[in-house]
Amino acid sequence: MSLLCCLFLTNDGVYQRGKASFYAQAMNGRRTASGQIYCSDSLSAAHARLPFGTRVAVRNLKNDSIVVLRIIDRMSASSNRIIDVSWAAAKKLNFVRDGLAQVELTLIDTIPLK
Repeated sequence: MSLLCCLFLTNDGVYQRGKASFYAQAMNGRRTASGQIYCSDSLSAAHARLPFGTRVAVRNLKNDSIVVLRIIDRMSASSNRIIDVSWAAAKKLNFVRDGLAQVELTLIDTIPLK
């Protein structure tokens, strides 16, 4: 396991801590691994292992901004990031300018995608 990513479940519900990035604007309108179309204005994300439809609360550890996202895409399991979020999510988490953020994920639920 990468030193950049710590995988655990704590008493406070934290599932994972590590780096987040966001989708390039050029990805807008493209089909994701789940079959859904990516929209940069949506609150969605890609994760290496979580099932499609899982909702996670993502908290930026630098500024405590939180957003709830639905997993709709896959990213490489060998990535040094734990999640790639939509542009709208990165904006709400206040890390568009930085490009990367240290975040923690808390699992909320899994609702199958239609």
